[in-house]
Amino acid sequence: MKISCVINHVPRTFDVDPMMSLRELLVSAGHVCVRDSDDSEGFCGSDTVLVDGTPVYSNLYLAGEADGCDILTPDGLGDAGHLSDVQQAMIDAGVVQSAYNAPAAALLLTWLLENNPDPTKEEIEDALSGIFIRDASYEHYFLAVQLVRERRKLGHYETKTAPIFREQLREIGTPDGKVDGPALVSGQRAYVEDYVSPDACVLVVLRSPYASAYIKSIDTAEAEKVPGVVKIITAANCPDIYYMQAGQGNPEPSPHDRRLFNWKVRHVGDRVAGIVAETKEAAEQAKNLIHVEYEVLKPVLTVEEAMAEGAPAVHNGPVEYRAGAPADLDSYNDQASKDPREGKVVYQFPLGADIHHNIAASNRGGIGDVEKAFAEADAVVERTYQTSQIQHTPLEPHVCFARMEGGRLTVYASTQVPYHVRRIVGWVTGLPENRIHVVKTRVGGGYGSKQDILVEDLTAYAAYVTGRPVYCRNTREEEFIACSTRHPMRMRVKMAGMKDGRITGIFMEVRANTGPYGNHCLTVPMNSCSKTLPLFKCPNMAYDLKVYYTNTPPAGAYQGYGTPKGNYALMMAMAELADKLGCDYKEMVLKNHVETGYRLDILKGLGEGREGNVVPVGSCGLREAILKGCDMIRWGVREQSDDPNVRIGKGFAMIMQGSGLPGLDHAEAIAKMETDGTVILNSGCADIGTGLDTVCAKIVSEVMCMPMEHVTVLSGDTDAAAFDTGSYASSGTFFSGNAALDAAKKLKEGVLKEAALQLGEEETDLNLRMPGEVFSRKTGAVLSYGELSHTACSGSGRGMVVAHGSYVTTASSVPYGAHFAEVAVNVRTGEIKVRKFYALQDAGTPINPELALCQMYGAALKSIGHTLYEGMILDKNGVCLNANMTDYGVPMVWEQPDDFKAVLIDVNDEYGPFGAKSISEIACNGAAPAIGIAIHDACGVWMDSWPMTPEKILRKLGKI
Repeated sequence: MKISCVINHVPRTFDVDPMMSLRELLVSAGHVCVRDSDDSEGFCGSDTVLVDGTPVYSNLYLAGEADGCDILTPDGLGDAGHLSDVQQAMIDAGVVQSAYNAPAAALLLTWLLENNPDPTKEEIEDALSGIFIRDASYEHYFLAVQLVRERRKLGHYETKTAPIFREQLREIGTPDGKVDGPALVSGQRAYVEDYVSPDACVLVVLRSPYASAYIKSIDTAEAEKVPGVVKIITAANCPDIYYMQAGQGNPEPSPHDRRLFNWKVRHVGDRVAGIVAETKEAAEQAKNLIHVEYEVLKPVLTVEEAMAEGAPAVHNGPVEYRAGAPADLDSYNDQASKDPREGKVVYQFPLGADIHHNIAASNRGGIGDVEKAFAEADAVVERTYQTSQIQHTPLEPHVCFARMEGGRLTVYASTQVPYHVRRIVGWVTGLPENRIHVVKTRVGGGYGSKQDILVEDLTAYAAYVTGRPVYCRNTREEEFIACSTRHPMRMRVKMAGMKDGRITGIFMEVRANTGPYGNHCLTVPMNSCSKTLPLFKCPNMAYDLKVYYTNTPPAGAYQGYGTPKGNYALMMAMAELADKLGCDYKEMVLKNHVETGYRLDILKGLGEGREGNVVPVGSCGLREAILKGCDMIRWGVREQSDDPNVRIGKGFAMIMQGSGLPGLDHAEAIAKMETDGTVILNSGCADIGTGLDTVCAKIVSEVMCMPMEHVTVLSGDTDAAAFDTGSYASSGTFFSGNAALDAAKKLKEGVLKEAALQLGEEETDLNLRMPGEVFSRKTGAVLSYGELSHTACSGSGRGMVVAHGSYVTTASSVPYGAHFAEVAVNVRTGEIKVRKFYALQDAGTPINPELALCQMYGAALKSIGHTLYEGMILDKNGVCLNANMTDYGVPMVWEQPDDFKAVLIDVNDEYGPFGAKSISEIACNGAAPAIGIAIHDACGVWMDSWPMTPEKILRKLGKI
């Protein structure tokens, strides 16, 4: 049918299929910013447009219905060079981060302000109620509206977007907006899907309906006859290469326990076949024609089942070691199944594994004598805590586009680890790294899940073997059943204390569920100990860790990386110990937390598969965060409710994380001065929405005394830059920022050396100054960077000024903080309302303070969701029953605390670039214990599992 409409003030005419959605029409017309985050579920709001002035989900609106309508899409508000005041305010407020639905949010706020120039907070919430924000939370969207109102009324902002740090510096510590903010908020092409060529084939995956089964046979004959089918990849024709999907260092403490396709499927959603076809319709038709005969096996779905005597083995083939094989390996392998469909497990080095008992990895260690401490204590608390399986739910699902170009394989990836993608793709394809080019596009949300290589391996292999461009995009259901999740953990904590409030002994027993494959199987559970026990000045501490294979959806990296679980258990146990001893919890925390200079002997056994570095505590804002937060929340003051059924309580938790992995992480950058005196920094870093490119640009600008707009950061492209381990483990600002700093300092040296030659002066008499020039303190001579570089690159010059920077360290820069919660518990219904939540964190020098605050808000709200209601529900067969956004449930704008504050504690770190430490991961670590302790303060029950649902409250109260 033919329709006519007006799109962004331009009349258009189209021939459309009657069943085509409006979003399909708009994307085909070039409006790529109208995105799909939920497979037309109508939940996330990334597909929002205005039709005749009314917001609609374009996925749920037929194109035919738009006949005669006036349509405004997000890219109709302005472009990167001409932003609307709403778009600019969003950048200034710091909410444009991963930004997959930032254009849609800008459209909704524009619509709101056009219809209501002075909206209340409730009216702003109503306008944003149909859009899901995972990265920055909603708090600074209220700030963005305030900024727009001020600019429209006064011509400028009166409200500060964030505090300023290091006023002696020009760019560092000042809120200036992200360098990619204008492109992202205006909806320009930025994500993988925007680079897909029109001739690209589509890859879809046939997935297992069973949690555990052997594939007896697989018949693809009928499927291959479907017109448009290019290739079908199965266990029968894929490479016999065993690898792991964890994007970490190499060798890395994860077992190589999978192939592209296995003859044994190990979870519902496991890969069975990959269908490459010229259209999605052909691929789906072929998928339905593949006949698979399964031999269904009994699954193990919990740690308790996995550790039971005689439990089915998730992996039961031979084990190999690349290094450190035990002497009895041959006899151990004699116990393995002789069925070749089991495959094998390859360990890079010993991880304390025993696959015959479903143990993927284990570790134990400690300091002092915990048994003596328990025997001599005035009180001992011993409790077991359980956490649920949680999905990351990034707005952009896992997606990849790959193609062969001139004998090389180019992979467009939404990834946190471009260099690890290259390495693992090289393993799978057999190509050397010089023939693989990984382009990290903008990442529409990852939160750790895009540290794992979950679609890039298969997509790249499909492009390599077919010679055709191939595009793969997970459905939202696949995000739940086939992507990494947060490891469920069971933690038993035993803690001893004395009447004066001193904690004298701590024991942690951790039993973690890694799912069917061992991605991060040691390192995530180890973090539950290594990023929690070092908070305590306790002479006697021990831990015992075992990680089990099960047939549940895969686990992997998730923001916080194991720490939220361990911190929940330890802080809850400490609060109960204080209660048992009759101590004030605040005083117990103040008496037992670490401080600068305290030697962390417990770290010796807590390395990533090797001995850890024992270091003293460095810069530490922990005490200030605790004291300031207690004042803010009025600790010790009992709040009363007007409702007789509602009890109000308060709680808080101290938190820590890390800034990368000392001794393991590595970052590099190349700074080069162009012929006009501007600078391009080729950084190996992976900006995943956090503003890492902006961090690097600010560092170069600061060192080189040049305007930010004269610095361009090109990052995450394996052809253009030098190696970087990637954005995970809170390493971005600390490692990649320090590499940029090293490159900038060396570029400065090179410029001064070149200027000395050109001016005929001594280097010691020269310095740099704004707006990008060398000046002589001795003679007053001035040489602009443009003049300097032009001369250097002339036929008689000495060549371009280029500097290579790199950064490795054994130093540890740890961010600290404390999170506070005030909750209202309805003892009749069990309902829990978070009234107040305050996140106070020491991030050293916040290089981008407005972005840092929003990352704190986003991580805290995410963790409030984990604490209260998020969790995957599996039936007895391992099928996920809530594998969609509506049934799973995530925090929306209405779920924000009534009083929500993020506060940056000013601490200057010795090792970070300009004193910076990490900010985002740590903010996931405080919500569960803070809320759990507040619930006890409110109604007297100790919550020993999350999510902390109303049903659990009522059961604890003995009411059901």
